[in-house]
Amino acid sequence: MSKTILILNGPNLNLLGKRQPEIYGAQTLDDVAHLCAKAAEAFGAATVARQSNHEGELVDWIHEARETADAIVINPGAYSHTSIAILDALNTFDGPVMEVHISNIHAREPFRHHSYVSGRATGVIAGCGIEGYVFAVQRIGTLLA
Repeated sequence: MSKTILILNGPNLNLLGKRQPEIYGAQTLDDVAHLCAKAAEAFGAATVARQSNHEGELVDWIHEARETADAIVINPGAYSHTSIAILDALNTFDGPVMEVHISNIHAREPFRHHSYVSGRATGVIAGCGIEGYVFAVQRIGTLLA
């Protein structure tokens, strides 16, 4: 039976490739989804990629993942630094959770240095561009093996 990895992206990531390319690069969220699917395929897993600018929708998807996914890769965007609701939802999920940030949040403004999500994450990858998503999926492959 195939494993499923939910790839969640938070606010403003729908503008990836258009918004601040000097920070986030020129690739799009479709590029991210394709790279994640290819990385998961290497160990027989499937991915489901979703993006929302709405905190509650992300929470709902995490709740749904309790029944439909074996692992979560999440780039919560700005909700990293503000959302206890997303942290609480992730705490209800039993599988691995990898937190990804395209930029190095620790080298940016001080308010970005803390992530609530990191308190639940199995691993955190920051500053590796969209390749960080691939690293996260590969790590999940190791954890689910």
